[in-house]
Amino acid sequence: MNEHELTQTTAVFKALSDPNRLRIFAELMSGDSCNCELNDNLGLAPNLLSHHLKVLERAGLVQARRDVIDGRWIYYTVNRDNLTDLYQQLSSFFNPTRIQTRPACGPEGSLA
Repeated sequence: MNEHELTQTTAVFKALSDPNRLRIFAELMSGDSCNCELNDNLGLAPNLLSHHLKVLERAGLVQARRDVIDGRWIYYTVNRDNLTDLYQQLSSFFNPTRIQTRPACGPEGSLA
C-alpha cells in the first residue's frame, strides 16, 4: 500500500471502529435508506445518526443525495466505487500468501 492508500484505509478503519457506525454501514449494505428508515431500524437519535453519517461520508464509505421531488428528504447509500477499491486493497493486504518465512533475529537467528 502506498501512503495515500494507508491514510485512506486508516480513516475507514477509524470510521468503522464505532459500533453505531458499523451498524449504520451494515444497514446501508442492504440498500439505499433515508434518515427516517435508519432511525426506525437502528433506534438512534436523529442528531446522533446525522453525526455518524457525516463521519462515514468523510471516510468515503457513504454518499448522500437529495430527493428530486422534495429536497428535504436525503437518501444515503454505500459508495460502491470506494468500497470496491477498499475491498481490493484489503484483499491484497490480508492475503495469507504474502507471509514470508525468514530466519528469526536475535539468538535464534544465529542457529539458522
